[in-house]
Amino acid sequence: MHCLVVDDETRLTDLVVRYLTESGHTAEGRYDGPSGLAAARDPRLDAVLLDVMLPGMDGVEVCRTLRSEGIDVPVVLLTARGAIGERVAGLDAGADDYVVKPFAMEELLARLRAISRRRPDPAGRLQVGDLVLDPEQQRAWRADSELDLSRREFGVLRVLMENAGCVVSRLRLLEEVWDGEADLRSNAIDVHVSKVRAKVDRAFGRTTITTLRGRGYRLETAP
Repeated sequence: MHCLVVDDETRLTDLVVRYLTESGHTAEGRYDGPSGLAAARDPRLDAVLLDVMLPGMDGVEVCRTLRSEGIDVPVVLLTARGAIGERVAGLDAGADDYVVKPFAMEELLARLRAISRRRPDPAGRLQVGDLVLDPEQQRAWRADSELDLSRREFGVLRVLMENAGCVVSRLRLLEEVWDGEADLRSNAIDVHVSKVRAKVDRAFGRTTITTLRGRGYRLETAP
């Protein structure tokens, strides 16, 4: 699960980010409304923890803006004890849940797990480890970095991710990415796989895409 924590209490934000990371998730923090709104537009997010009282733009307005833009990422509001009006306004603005401050980290994580179970994965999104690909938006990321891929390179990565852990032959890449336009005897496929490997693996010090001589290529499921 990849989470965004938005709270102007920097110590609390950093504490929550560290707890989520130590619990096996990934998380990032923001400390005001405008930067939180910008970060919440990231399609890779699984949940947003959003304080109601934020400088620049309050949490209710951030949530309302996200929903008006068609962004359905689950939002958990962080509210002050007794602030019933804030909770009602937040839920009416499209928030999925709320947690009252001060809160136990275990409860916060349980709420996140609950809303994640209620939300279906984005249609067609592929994920292998920290490698994420969105076919609809034609975008891909490794960790927190977006990958700059050409159309053919994106196609190669998509086929490899769709068949993660399995061998993908050069013929299959030819048929699915080149639509048979290239010749198996040419080096077009090898060149593009090499470029994808450079951007996906070497740039991050990883070995994810392996070559099996005479058989094809494989995207390892545990890079």
